[in-house]
Amino acid sequence: MKQSLQLRMGQHLAMTPQLQQAIKLLQLSSMDLQTEIQEALDSNMMLEVAEEETQASEGQVSTAPMLNETTTDYRELEDMDATADIPTELAVDVSWEELYDNLPQMNATGHQGLDIDDYTLNRATVENLHDQLTWQMELARFSDRDYAIATTLIDSINDDGYLGSTLEDVHQGLLHQIPALELDEIEAVLHRIQSFDPPGIGALDLADCLTIQLRQLPHQTPYREEALAMVKGHLELLAKRDIGALKRITGLEDGALSAVVLLIRTLEPKPGLTVNNDDAQYITPDVYVVRSKDRWTVKLNPDIAPKLRVNPYYSGMVRRADNSADNTTMRNHLQEARWFIKSLQSRNETLLKVARSIIDHQQAFLDQGPVAMKPLVLRDVAEEVEMHESTISRVTTQKYMHTPNGIFEFKYFFSSHVSTQSGGECSATAIKAHLKEIISGEDTHKPLSDEAIAKTLQDRGINVARRTIAKYREAMGIASSSERKQIF
Repeated sequence: MKQSLQLRMGQHLAMTPQLQQAIKLLQLSSMDLQTEIQEALDSNMMLEVAEEETQASEGQVSTAPMLNETTTDYRELEDMDATADIPTELAVDVSWEELYDNLPQMNATGHQGLDIDDYTLNRATVENLHDQLTWQMELARFSDRDYAIATTLIDSINDDGYLGSTLEDVHQGLLHQIPALELDEIEAVLHRIQSFDPPGIGALDLADCLTIQLRQLPHQTPYREEALAMVKGHLELLAKRDIGALKRITGLEDGALSAVVLLIRTLEPKPGLTVNNDDAQYITPDVYVVRSKDRWTVKLNPDIAPKLRVNPYYSGMVRRADNSADNTTMRNHLQEARWFIKSLQSRNETLLKVARSIIDHQQAFLDQGPVAMKPLVLRDVAEEVEMHESTISRVTTQKYMHTPNGIFEFKYFFSSHVSTQSGGECSATAIKAHLKEIISGEDTHKPLSDEAIAKTLQDRGINVARRTIAKYREAMGIASSSERKQIF
């Protein structure tokens, strides 16, 4: 093929650096936004937090550099645009990294602008199940041989507290490390680990887990021996709630059988979950919903981000007309600060618009709770605030709203709809709330079937098929009617 050069003209969309920055700030959560603002304050001399001047009112003398012009609100000089000759827009083929040299750099820890030994990164470690078992192993007296076996067994315990590998697999894996290792040695070490906290840890299966917990109870515990016999030999019948077969095999009367079942119910089927493996996650709401006369209104959380402004002293120095390197750097800092503040204002305005639109649609939810949730999709809000659905999706991700009913993510208020008998629509969230309410009030000895729940919802004016009830019930983690049935 012959190579040649050709010129073509066309149109295409391109995002300017300002738009890219605005989109980036828009999709940040409140915690990430605070980090982004702090990094901007640390790297840009023109940015500062707009704090109230309290020193003058208290009669203190300020030592900060003053301007020739008197400025009471620390806003940037009004004639700055006329004298500084700073462009208001950047070309689309220019990036922040090409224009500015003060962007925070990533260090070895993966955090921008932070040292490896920064005290803000030093957080208390969360003790997980493996750490707790290892700590108990260190306190116990194990020989070097048994210590190696115990370490391998603890590594094989999963989050539920069960041994994830068979004893034969553990034995095969340790043969090349420990000479002449016998399977009985592994079983002996496992029995010692099963005496650790939480009770039932290191079990091979559910029956073994319940057996370990029952054996750790005092011998004088009523019906302890009967419960052990039932767990070892008749756990499957108990799971099926076959009362007749249990009474026939065990020879227990209704009262004694009820006491045995109640004792087994006090045991923990997944002991590993009793250990907190996750770090606590704290949610800071982005907006607050408050009552104003007869309607609910929205206001921004002032604690999410500090008010920023351009430093008047440094911005006044940019008025010089020379082309020195220092003045060029300050001009770049000034323009970057302006764009950053403008992007923050745009983020707050968009957040308020979307939050107000959501609240206008969900006034009934705030008064009556989840059962009054109205169906709402992203398109409805996008058309109302005149924005694209992708923008609404960014705004509603990892943004939280503080309401009288609790703190909810923006996306919680969006759900599909189901038709009603009156020809209207009902939110899927409202249906789940109705479902939870119906099941919580049912007779535990005769729980309602999915068909009965659908009939109850129809009586309330909501047309829902039985398979839809089953889908919502499974999504909420609610068992079927046969599994919800309580014998005693």
